[in-house]
This record gives sequence, C-alpha cells and structure tokens, in this order.
Amino acid sequence: MKSTVLVVTLLLITTCVQAQFRYSGRSFASRSEVIARHGMAATSQPLATQVALDVLKKGGSAVDAAIAANALLGLVEPTGNGIGGDLFAIVWDAKTKKLYGFNGSGRSPKSLSLAYFEQQQMKQIPGSGALSVSVPGCVDGWYTLHERFGKLPMKDLLQPTVNYAREGYPVTEVIAFLWQGYARSLQRFPNYRQLYMPGGQAPQKGDIFKNEDLAATLEKIIKGGRDAFYKGDIARTIAATVKRDGGFLSYEDLATHRSNWVDPVSTNYRGYDVWELPPNGQGVAVLQMLNILEGYDLKKMGFGSPAHLHAMIEAKKLVFEDRAVYYADPDFYKAPTAQLISKPYAAERRKLIDSLRAGRNYKAGLLEGASNTIYLTTADQDGNMVSLIQSNYAGMGSGIVPDGLGFSLQNRGTSFTLEKGKPNTFEPGKRPFHTLIPAFITKDGQPYVSFGVMGADFQAQGHIQIITNLIDFGMNLQEAGDAPRFSHSGSSGPTGSKSQGGGQVSLENGFPAETVLQLMRMGHEVGYDLRGYGGYQGILYDPKNKVYYGASESRKDGHAAGY
Repeated sequence: MKSTVLVVTLLLITTCVQAQFRYSGRSFASRSEVIARHGMAATSQPLATQVALDVLKKGGSAVDAAIAANALLGLVEPTGNGIGGDLFAIVWDAKTKKLYGFNGSGRSPKSLSLAYFEQQQMKQIPGSGALSVSVPGCVDGWYTLHERFGKLPMKDLLQPTVNYAREGYPVTEVIAFLWQGYARSLQRFPNYRQLYMPGGQAPQKGDIFKNEDLAATLEKIIKGGRDAFYKGDIARTIAATVKRDGGFLSYEDLATHRSNWVDPVSTNYRGYDVWELPPNGQGVAVLQMLNILEGYDLKKMGFGSPAHLHAMIEAKKLVFEDRAVYYADPDFYKAPTAQLISKPYAAERRKLIDSLRAGRNYKAGLLEGASNTIYLTTADQDGNMVSLIQSNYAGMGSGIVPDGLGFSLQNRGTSFTLEKGKPNTFEPGKRPFHTLIPAFITKDGQPYVSFGVMGADFQAQGHIQIITNLIDFGMNLQEAGDAPRFSHSGSSGPTGSKSQGGGQVSLENGFPAETVLQLMRMGHEVGYDLRGYGGYQGILYDPKNKVYYGASESRKDGHAAGY
C-alpha cells in the first residue's frame, strides 16, 4: 500500500512539474508573468516596488511611482544608484499618445580642462575620486519629470524613503555581496567609510542599515525643491567636499545645471517600433544592431544555436566600433544618427560579417560628417508608462561622499577620453558618454513594452536579446528576461580602449554544449562569467484586454507587482 502511495505521489509531482513547464512555455522560465488591470511596477528591489504600488493606489501617476521607487532604490540599493548620479527616461503619455524622451545627465566641471590632465601626465581620468565627478542630474530629473507628468506632491513621493532611512531596512543578499566588493576599493575615502561601513565593515545579509544623513537631505529637498539641492547648502557642501578632495566641481556647476527633453529615436524591427534615446547615451547602438539582425532569420536559426549567437555577437562588434567613434554630447558634436540607424547603412555593414568565422578587427563605418545601475518601469490606471534608468556609474560611484549628506557622487567623468580631437574628448561643461539607456516598444502607434536592462556596456547587448526573444522567438515577457544570455567584451570603448583579436564571449548556463564548441570552432574566444549579464525589468500592455503584464530579473532581487 505504501509503495502504491509513493508511486502515485511521484507521478503527481512529475505531472505538476511538467505542467509548470507547459504553462511557462520554457524550461528556463523562473516564474510566471504578473498580470494586473490598474497599475504595475517592476523594480530591482521588492521594497521599492511596494512603494511604487502605494503611490499608484493613492492616485499617483506612473511618473510619481517611478520617482518614489527611484528615491527608495537610492537608499536600499546604493550599489547601483542614488541622488549623486544621473537619470534618463522615456515616458508614454496616454493623453497625447506620444513618447517623451528625457536626458537628466550632468556635465563636467567648467573649471577643469584637458590641459590639467596633460600637466598631470594622465592618460585617462581616474575611475574613482574627485576628478571623476560630474554634476549629479538625478534630483533635477525628478522635479522636471514631475512638473510635466506628476500628480501627487513630491513630499508623498520622497517621504517613504525618509522613513526607511531613519528606521533602517534589512540589506538583501545580492546587495550585501556587491557592497562588500565596492567597500574594499572605496574604503580609502574617509566619508565613504564613515557612512557605508558602520562598525568598520560593509553590511552583511540581513543587517539593518540606517542613513540619517540621507533622510535629512531628502527633507531639505522636500521643503525647498530642486533648488535646495542645486543652489542651497547642499550644493555648497558638495562643492566644498569635492574641492577638498582635489576635484573641480563647483557651486556654479551645480547652480547652472539643466536637464533636457529630447525626441526618442527609433527603427522598425519586423513590424515593431523600437525606441531609444539619442546620444550622449548608447541607445542608437541597439537600433543599429537590430537593423543588422533584421537581415537574418533568427527564428529559423533557433534560439541558442551557433548561427543565432554568431549573428548577434558579430552585429555587436560592428556597432560598438561606431559607438566608440560617433556617440557623444550633442551640444559639442552632432552625431550622424540618421545615417547610423538607416537600413541601407545596416545592409552595407552586414556584408562585413562572415557567417562561418568570427570577425577579428572591425573598424567604424565611414559616414558623411561624421557597472552597476538600476532600471525600473511603472504603469498607471490611465495608460501612462515610464521607462527609467538611473546610476552612480561604477556601482557606488566615485567614493566621494559630501560631508553629512548621506550619498556618494557618481564617477561618470571617467567615461571621457583624454585623446584630443574625438567626439567624446573631455571638455569643460560637457556631458560624458553614457551607457544608461531606457527602452520602449510600440506597435501600430500603441504602447507595447516598456523595458530596460541595467549593466554598463552590456545594456545595449541586453536590449537586443530581450527584443529578439520577444519578437523572433515568441517568448513571453518573463521568459525573455530569464533566457540565458551572452555578453561580448573587447570592442572599442568610448575612452579608446580595445582588446585585440575579436574580444571574448561569455555565456551563461543554459546554452547547449554543442553551441559552445561550434562557436569556438568558428573562431570565437569563449569564456564563462557568473555575473555581467545585467538586470531586466519590463511591463507589457495588452490593449485587447486592457491589462498590464509585469516581469522582473531573476538574477537579482527583481520584483514585479500590480493591482
């Protein structure tokens, strides 16, 4: 009798497991999509998602929810973002049925020149410290977005972070691991050590972390608005700290900062319009890669096949050479964006790809005239959607923590090149090249998917993998993020760096061994990396049933929820 019960139980378990895979559609799917009617939030941290939902339930807009979530992420995920960093966003406005692009990146110090680096015999800007600091654009980004699309008072959006900062929150395992890594290199900065290493060490999983200084800073911002940050005591403290530590960021740099509304740029990929932001970010790279990939039947190749991965990798190599040459602050250099994202240009570049061999040394096309991050997306009951990305650049940024303010300043300035005469060469008052790119997909003029993939240079590679997973391979929103990823390194970078010999491809677990072996036979140098594959969140809108689908990153603390 017992053996019969055991056999029946095992059969039931097997049936349930098989059903799970049938329901999800893919064996690698980590969970089902979240589905809701009235609102959705997908962030990289469950507490931030809950705060966003609270705002939506109070009648807040998608922008309100995004600001509230971003503010809390700066506290609970300081390893990727905070008010010392920059912000970019794409907003779908249901009233005008239009996408609005937003560039909230800051500029280099006006009193710092290329001659200074030459005098110091520096070949590149240091990756940390005061010389890597540029103006933090996040707070101005919040207020500029809110002025146009917000509904609730800013106090309602920032107060939850003030409360968590004072009461403390438990540090998650993923963040604790990253925190300990950054602390090893940034603890040489006294203010960093005092704030982020209480008791002399970085927090462990489950430790309660409080940030009274950040709470006080946010209260000043709530009371005085964006000017409290850029023109008040906060700005004076930032400037004084940077100067004391050998940097050049001044009060004037902060007081004159401005964000920009920009027109998103797009390409049509198999009937879907994919939207990115123009330079100084790398969004154009996504559109260029999609145009090249459109010439291949990826669906017929099959997901994870050698032909599929080879086409994706070679397209990335080609486009990143253009990225290194043509992407820069449009106030200083007008990138030939229209040519870069044109179909004829993609067709010419595609001819350079050998279907049987890995490319070794691509060069940028000739044209006329030519780390860690957080990503979140929100949607509200009125049909508005927000795709927002924000970062300190390299994890916890420069390591420069302004006296008593509770946050680290970004080190985005290290993205400039010090080589003369390049579009991204350092100049005073210039925005550096940015890896940050929010994304949006529309179909027949209606919103389809708001998504992003955090992860420095990987972001553009991550975008094309999500898009092709959805469109070519028919994956659902969660499967598209759970599918195993590849990452290619070694292309030319914005600072002029490049590995020789075609670079290296890293593959996550999940690709067939036969694929790995065949890629190696084709001349790809294949490696393995447990990290470096970004972090994904997405919201899909179904116009027929008028519902939102949410998906989140299974590699991090990602959490999607709706109501």
